[in-house]
Amino acid sequence: MIYQEKFKIGLKDVWKKREVSNKAILEYLEDVAAYHSDSVGYGINTSDTTHLTWILLNWKVKVIKRPQYGQTLDIHTWSRDIIKYYAYRDFEIYDENHNLCVIASSKWLLINNQTGKIAKEEKEMADKYESETEKSVFQEKEIEKIGLPKNYKSSIIYQTKRKDIDVIGHMHNLYYLDLAYETLPEEIYDQGLFNEIRIMYKKEIKLEDTLICKYAYEKNKHIVVIQSEDEKTLHAIIELK
Repeated sequence: MIYQEKFKIGLKDVWKKREVSNKAILEYLEDVAAYHSDSVGYGINTSDTTHLTWILLNWKVKVIKRPQYGQTLDIHTWSRDIIKYYAYRDFEIYDENHNLCVIASSKWLLINNQTGKIAKEEKEMADKYESETEKSVFQEKEIEKIGLPKNYKSSIIYQTKRKDIDVIGHMHNLYYLDLAYETLPEEIYDQGLFNEIRIMYKKEIKLEDTLICKYAYEKNKHIVVIQSEDEKTLHAIIELK
């Protein structure tokens, strides 16, 4: 089943040349995924009774055409597959003229919010999502892992604040991208928007955690690695191209 929602690009959603920002794109995708889960009974509104929460593991996003301020977007999403503990979800964003602007894929893990342990998806859940197993936006159906860079060019230190924390008590998924942009050297940040985004989440970040965010450039990709200050815990890797 293809689930659809419309979003109008607001002032906070644009950056240079009044074009929609990458953070806004991720926010739209995250919201439409949540609305779809709400509609089948496995969203945030039912988590108190189902005791289930979706945890995002990976993003893979490609911007084909960047819409501008004031345009209304038509966003499609669907469950591509549910395999044991993991769910794969794809997205397409169309502009007002029905041009395909963005494609994206994501990988999620189902957690029991009472025990904090992984919960296995049941057949009833798969039936309600009506997965579109033959419809994939990327040729590669599995989202490949991102490796750690060999050398780093710069780094920053950041301590998480209350504004970073979401409804389930850890740093919200979108703010990892904010951290990546803060870590980029000024001359790279000023170049403009990146049209390919990869985020691999590894370990949740909590309030007042002190982080080291390290920047590297390898194989024509800008890579930001987020670790604990002692560098013993890997929290995420963000890849921009």
